Amino acid sequence: MNRDYKPMTQKSSEKSNPFLSGFIVGLVTGVILAAGLTIYLKIGDSPFTSKNESAEEITADKNVDKTEENKKNRFDFYNILPSNESKVTEQEIKQMDDADNAKPQETFFLQVGAFQTEQEADNLKAKLALLGIEAIVQSTPIQDKGVLHRVRVGPFVDMVQVNKAKANLAENGFKADLIKVNNP
Repeated sequence: MNRDYKPMTQKSSEKSNPFLSGFIVGLVTGVILAAGLTIYLKIGDSPFTSKNESAEEITADKNVDKTEENKKNRFDFYNILPSNESKVTEQEIKQMDDADNAKPQETFFLQVGAFQTEQEADNLKAKLALLGIEAIVQSTPIQDKGVLHRVRVGPFVDMVQVNKAKANLAENGFKADLIKVNNP
């Protein structure tokens, strides 16, 4: 039998892990990119940082504006209601119930909400629609305020319908104000 005198090289049993080397390369690349971005944002002109004003000055200015605006707008709702609409008191409701007939020139609405944005009004209208209550959104321009979006249920011509609708709204957690509109 012939013998091979060439020395055999043994294969290493340790295999390199490709996951570990890929992880290390990715980690080093991420750290370098993050450091570069940080240096770029701190040195260069960036729209994200304003070097002219400090954070304390900015927040102080915003707080002053908000408090002045809140004081100014606190009780403006008295001026918002148009002249042909009026809120009905509980005493008037009882008188109308006793008579059980509304004047034909009067129409009643139940106002469920009034919002600055149309999206909020549409959201409330959708919630009412899910309950089976048909509502309308009336947009009214208000001087120095913009547009007010009112969510109303109605119109109703008699107090029986008004009371049924108001009870249904109250049962579902909505507070409604009775609004009387005088028809011309």
